[in-house]
Amino acid sequence: MNSMMRTLFLTVIAVVIVLVFSSAYTVDETEQVLITQFGRVVGQPVTEPGLKFKLPFFQKANYFAKNLLTWDGVPGQVPTKDKTYIGVDTFARWKIVDPVKYFQTVNNESAARERLDDIIDPAVRNLITSYPLVESVRNTDRPMDTFESAMVEENVKRVQYKIDLGRDEIIKRIVAQASEKLTQFGIELVDVKIKRINYIENVRQAVYNRMIAERNQIAEKYRAEGMGEASNIRGEKEKELQVIKSQAYKDAQKIKGDADATATQVYADAYGADPDFYAFLKTMEVYKETLKKDSTLILSTDSDFMKYFKGIEN
Repeated sequence: MNSMMRTLFLTVIAVVIVLVFSSAYTVDETEQVLITQFGRVVGQPVTEPGLKFKLPFFQKANYFAKNLLTWDGVPGQVPTKDKTYIGVDTFARWKIVDPVKYFQTVNNESAARERLDDIIDPAVRNLITSYPLVESVRNTDRPMDTFESAMVEENVKRVQYKIDLGRDEIIKRIVAQASEKLTQFGIELVDVKIKRINYIENVRQAVYNRMIAERNQIAEKYRAEGMGEASNIRGEKEKELQVIKSQAYKDAQKIKGDADATATQVYADAYGADPDFYAFLKTMEVYKETLKKDSTLILSTDSDFMKYFKGIEN
């Protein structure tokens, strides 16, 4: 009898434990739970975190994310209003705001992403196709601080665009258009962002070539200005050099003139002090220059050139 009571007691304990474990569930801060019974929703969604309870076996806890979820679009080619084909890559943030609708329509995250693909991608294409490319790239038509400012300074002609909406407004319209269709699935589209916009390959190469040509045009202008400035500098330096040379020649000639005048004055003073001695010295210098070892002179005996040899006794 004691053995049977012990077995019964253990069985009851086991059943209680199983019932407790099958009826208890926890809700995380990032989750919300929808209780269903035989596939039908029972009660309100459980959004508060903590330990919760349900009917064991008959009821099921269905977990859905309560925080923001990410949708990443597939990059694709889109023609703009000005017939420019571009590649657009987008992403979005969304969340489940009505778990009941979400459960009854898409039921799981994979199916929800398919609905997002079907709704957001067409909205992106529709809005980008409806406006010129510049509307999806810029928010205002103010001059850019770098490239376009340089184009203006260098007098390079560029097309001036006028922005009617701008990228931010297009994004808002994409969100508004897609949100209307996502409400029926219990989904709130929080935001859509354009991750990247780029030209398709053949258009991109043409744009690169045009950018290179514009940069080369600016570079050629700089080179021409530099060559002109270099010529001006060389001309000024040559002019300064000629002025310096002229002034130096003038100073040298003046110095030479002053020296010659001084030398002439010295010679004149010396000649005036003793003309005979001066004549004798000059004649000796002439003898030294003309009468070499192998020199031969034929002179008459009364030549003045030999006057200082006359009267020399042997």
